[in-house]
Amino acid sequence: MKTILIVEDDTDIHNLIKEILQNEKYNVIDSYSGTEALMHIENKKIDLILLDLMLPGLNGEEIVKRVKDIPIIVISAKIAPEDKVRVLLDGANDYITKPFSKEELLARIKVQLRINENKVKKKEANYKDITLNDNTHMISVNGKQLPLTKTEYAIFKVLLLNHGTVITKTRLLDLISQDTLDCDENSLKVHISNIRKKIRKVSNEEYIESVWGIGFKMP
Repeated sequence: MKTILIVEDDTDIHNLIKEILQNEKYNVIDSYSGTEALMHIENKKIDLILLDLMLPGLNGEEIVKRVKDIPIIVISAKIAPEDKVRVLLDGANDYITKPFSKEELLARIKVQLRINENKVKKKEANYKDITLNDNTHMISVNGKQLPLTKTEYAIFKVLLLNHGTVITKTRLLDLISQDTLDCDENSLKVHISNIRKKIRKVSNEEYIESVWGIGFKMP
């Protein structure tokens, strides 16, 4: 059963959302202020947060900035585009304006829970003799850990999760940009070369292939 934290100080709206969620068999945690919400976030396992912005004490915008590992759907009376854009850029996953329909709320909840489940599944991946653990940022080959730099790890991770697919240089740089800025097309070849050297110390297999004029792939 998924646990959803409702952070809403309007009792009527709070109770309405709670009834909708409980009818769908979600476990609900109640919070009526930003400070109370942070206490629950720090001490309980929460799968998703439904967050109002105008809260007593700590406001919703501050909570969005502080919480990074739990999907957040903002439910707010603020309808100005600049309010939505700011909160989404700060880290919120979705934004619903009041009033809202039950069907829309439940659909958006299901989407965010599904996205988050897929992220969790990708925390660990195995391919041939390679194991990737995204929680510890470690990659091992034949049971031996590779001493990869942050940039090398980001590159290897993309190739591993997309094994069998040719990744162009431009696409590879785009995909790793969220994890590291320490790479451009000129240095990419150097990073790939360093990864190969580290692999050769623990394995005779060539895990990374160059596709001439296009990019790289893990066969």
